[in-house]
Amino acid sequence: MNKLIILIMVFINSCQFFENDHQNEKKEVVQAIYTHIGWAIPDKKKDLVINSVLQDSSFFIYNPDSNSTISGYSSFKRLVDGFFMNPKFKSIDFIIKSLRVNISESGTVAWFSCLLNDYGEWNGKPANWINVRWTGVLEKRNDKWLIAQMHFSFAK
Repeated sequence: MNKLIILIMVFINSCQFFENDHQNEKKEVVQAIYTHIGWAIPDKKKDLVINSVLQDSSFFIYNPDSNSTISGYSSFKRLVDGFFMNPKFKSIDFIIKSLRVNISESGTVAWFSCLLNDYGEWNGKPANWINVRWTGVLEKRNDKWLIAQMHFSFAK
């Protein structure tokens, strides 16, 4: 009987450990999301955005305009260099609302959803995304959460 009680206590403690561990993982994922979207505020830090995503051909972004879909890290890097690093682009602020984050049982994959207000300028004129649905998947590689896939859409 004593062995059974000890076994149950060990099991309960191990469950609490995993739950706490996933809470730490969620905090890391949230930080990765905020770093990715906020990399250009107040000054553009290209290394933050470049190092926030998977740097291989599996990286993918599905934008509201299907013509601007990004497939692969090299396409993303061209977007960063050609658009976001252009002096005409300025990121001003962002607001993330209703963020939901889930962590896989293995603790190596996470997915999220939220509403995003992304405020910016292009050549001094407003270039804002308001109430955009933003979803994504992150993968933990070498102890770092990296964005593997994102999808942006406008509610109609």
